[in-house]
Amino acid sequence: MRLIVSTLALGVALAGCTAKDEPVASASAAAPAAQGPATAAEADAFVAAAEKEGMEFGEYGARIAWVNSTYITDDTDWLAAKVGAEGTELAVKYAKGAARFDKVAGLSFDTKRKLDILKQGIVLPAPAGEGAAQELSTIATRLQSTYGKGRGTLNGNPMSGNDLEALMGTSRNPAELKEMWTSWHAVGKPMRQDYVRMVEIANQGAKELGFSDLGAMWRSNYDMSPEEFAALTDKLWGEVKPLYDELHCFTRGKLNAKYGAVVQPKTGPIRADLLGNMWAQEWGSIYDVVAPKGAGDVGYDLTALLEAKKYTPLKIVQTGEGFFSSLGFAPLPKTFWDRSMITKPADREVVCHASAWDVDNKEDLRIKMCTKVNGNDFVTVHHELGHNYYQRAYNQQPYLYLNSANDGFHEAIGDMVALSVTPEYLVQIGLLNKNQVPDASKDTGLLLRQAMDKVAFLPFGLLVDRWRWGVFNGEITPANYNQAWTDLRLQYQGITPPVARSEADFDPGAKFHVPGNTPYTRYFLARLLQFQFYEAACKQAGWTGPLHRCSFYGNKEVGQKLNAMLAMGASKPWPDALEAFTGTREMSGKSMIAYFQPLMTWLKEQNKGQQCGWQ
Repeated sequence: MRLIVSTLALGVALAGCTAKDEPVASASAAAPAAQGPATAAEADAFVAAAEKEGMEFGEYGARIAWVNSTYITDDTDWLAAKVGAEGTELAVKYAKGAARFDKVAGLSFDTKRKLDILKQGIVLPAPAGEGAAQELSTIATRLQSTYGKGRGTLNGNPMSGNDLEALMGTSRNPAELKEMWTSWHAVGKPMRQDYVRMVEIANQGAKELGFSDLGAMWRSNYDMSPEEFAALTDKLWGEVKPLYDELHCFTRGKLNAKYGAVVQPKTGPIRADLLGNMWAQEWGSIYDVVAPKGAGDVGYDLTALLEAKKYTPLKIVQTGEGFFSSLGFAPLPKTFWDRSMITKPADREVVCHASAWDVDNKEDLRIKMCTKVNGNDFVTVHHELGHNYYQRAYNQQPYLYLNSANDGFHEAIGDMVALSVTPEYLVQIGLLNKNQVPDASKDTGLLLRQAMDKVAFLPFGLLVDRWRWGVFNGEITPANYNQAWTDLRLQYQGITPPVARSEADFDPGAKFHVPGNTPYTRYFLARLLQFQFYEAACKQAGWTGPLHRCSFYGNKEVGQKLNAMLAMGASKPWPDALEAFTGTREMSGKSMIAYFQPLMTWLKEQNKGQQCGWQ
């Protein structure tokens, strides 16, 4: 999954998926004196002060975060921890100050909405005690740094997580896959006690802000109650689970045929390391294993096309920019090309996890990637730039509205653009010749290849926060952190580790977003919202062919309507933004089901006679 960093909502980086808590304002704009009954005028003044100082201090924090992510040293870790502590303390002061106005009558819509953002937007709130913010920030920085410095092995040779992740997608040797999986998951072991302490501190901070626990605080950020949001995610999962179950059944059968029952049994869960991804969250890398004879050829190899056209990492990013230019968006600023990290530096440690940045909330847009010339990174670049163009679209909003309608929207826009990398689009940009466009006989292959990533991800996108919500509310205790993680992966994904696990392990720490403290349900929402956005764009463009082959490249009417939604930022409840582009206020999995309906029919036919399921 990809990462986006913005200096938003008092620097607590609310938009998209963020790397860490960033600093806010100077202490002079702390909570107002709590003398006498609060008034609407005081609330207006409080919000204005928060926005002014947040904007001023946010850029400073973003620059420190950028340096720490692109130049990991003890010194940059120290800087990030220090500025993060300042930001956390001040964000908590603003959140507590905002709570003073909870019962004030006569608040304007904007003031009330911004006060709610201030109260709900902190990822890791520190309690008021002496040194709590510094301890929390130090732990959070150390967790992320531990991940960034992590190493696994292949044939005993140390390798970075980024390199191992790529190799997991190409190796078909079960022993190698087991070694890579096991060695990388050891990166979480040193994090365990830090994580326990971090949860203790942040939970106390959430309670001081009026929430039952940190998970409830995270879930309150969706224009509905925490309980209503949890119920919404259950409903959405119920809509798409039948499609996942058919895909799981078919994939397991193919893995059994390739590796035999000793490696992958014909029934039950799938061995996690066989799915082409370190976390079994996306399975597209093993498409060659599951592709059915006569129906699995998608008709082209995107990596081979890029290599044949002598693409470079820079040209890949330029091509991504061209997609948005075709919709009528202005070119990226010169500073984007001067300041982005497009490839991995050879001389220092960096966080390779792909991310999009808006350093000054104006025009200092950047991406941070260790880009390789392959199909996956070609798609990832389109995704990351979707974040950047979203950031720029709403940069005229007040500071507390510099965000997406909800965090799933930010990811969904990037994913919608990535979904648009279709054969038709590849022809339009000259990567594929017209006579190379796959005919209708390739539709099964095209859809299966997409589903291996888009559909396979859904349960993982849900369970990461399901685990954390349980940790935060105490249902999952430190004594069973790892067992609960393994159980949830079995329950939702139907997978099992390749080797025995124990509470000496901390497998959640091997996934960046856990030590990076990035709420993860946004990715689940994004996987569904992207299909709603994509279907709407294709209808607006007048596309009449199969939905999965649609391209709206070059359609400036779509671009105008899309930009209108993006420019709203967080200024309105998310159903308003959804309706502005799609015409509906209901988040749903129905567009995804419609997109993959031909595949669903085919999978059911293929799975006849199989014992599907894993419980």
